[in-house]
Amino acid sequence: MLKITTVSGQGIPVKGNDIDTDQIIPARYLKVVTFAGIGKFAFKDVRFDDNGSELDHPFNDKRFAAAQILVVNDNFGCGSSREHAPQALKDHGITAIIGESFAEIFAGNCTSIGIPTATLPPDIIESIQQRIEENPDAELRLDLEQSSFSVDQDVFECSFKPPFRAALISGMWDTTAALLSNNTLIQQTMDNLPYIAFSKKE
Repeated sequence: MLKITTVSGQGIPVKGNDIDTDQIIPARYLKVVTFAGIGKFAFKDVRFDDNGSELDHPFNDKRFAAAQILVVNDNFGCGSSREHAPQALKDHGITAIIGESFAEIFAGNCTSIGIPTATLPPDIIESIQQRIEENPDAELRLDLEQSSFSVDQDVFECSFKPPFRAALISGMWDTTAALLSNNTLIQQTMDNLPYIAFSKKE
């Protein structure tokens, strides 16, 4: 199982408080069989107008095309519990999210697919967003073991939900992989369960 201890790359700032999951991925795009390709719908309704023309949004800005770390503000991911929201961001290329705060279920859904969510004070988040806008090539680095976030040479102490951080560092965030790696124990448990046999009545 993959242990996630550091994430680094370029950043992309998406400003605004209370950005909900319907804005991250509109409901009409939830009818998918797999999550493959869902990234193209991320922020669709705030990226394009009714005629399909691009609006002014960071996800349309070519300067941030290779960005991996999303920097957001307060209560990001609020609204519904749809797991499609972090899946859309992941498919778009986002590997970590830094913000002022996150909706609890959204942060949990991010953790379950290997996306760390870390928090920093509002003034620091705003300054980081400004720096990224001025220098899209700035190197960002999230260190889960040290609970730190850096922008070029500047290092800040960040916070994680302890269970989410522990799951990512230990590699236990992927529950499917955890089950598959313990197949023998699963079989033993199944063999010891007290099944009740029912006979079909004539």
